Amino acid sequence: MVQLIVGKKGKGKTKHLLDKVNEQIKEVNGNIVYLDKSTKHMYELNNKVRLIDVSDFLVEDHAAFLGFVSGIISQDHDLQQMYFDSFLKIAHLEGEDITPAVEKLEKISKKFSVDFILSVSEDEVDLPEVLRDKVIISL
Repeated sequence: MVQLIVGKKGKGKTKHLLDKVNEQIKEVNGNIVYLDKSTKHMYELNNKVRLIDVSDFLVEDHAAFLGFVSGIISQDHDLQQMYFDSFLKIAHLEGEDITPAVEKLEKISKKFSVDFILSVSEDEVDLPEVLRDKVIISL
């Protein structure tokens, strides 16, 4: 399943994402990975959550990002959830339609039983209609 936390930059999406991941670590049996554009939030995450700074890797477009995500999944058969902070930035989708990327994540989710929770810097009304049912928090 793919879920979205949406709202313009500075509305508090990261806080909600961090709260959700730290709450879920107590409930899930598998592993959790948190992808971000830096390690800034390292000390706000439970130490059982694996933080990956995407900027450390040569991810230059959204296809490479999806390959990067698939690589992480292939190396961790106990992976249950992935959180993407600043999704538009880390996936190189700023100013682009995110629908194809989200649809591909949905296919990956179904095939490997990994849930994706994405922080997206857009208002809910600006999202394509097909993605609005995936919104869990709109700020």
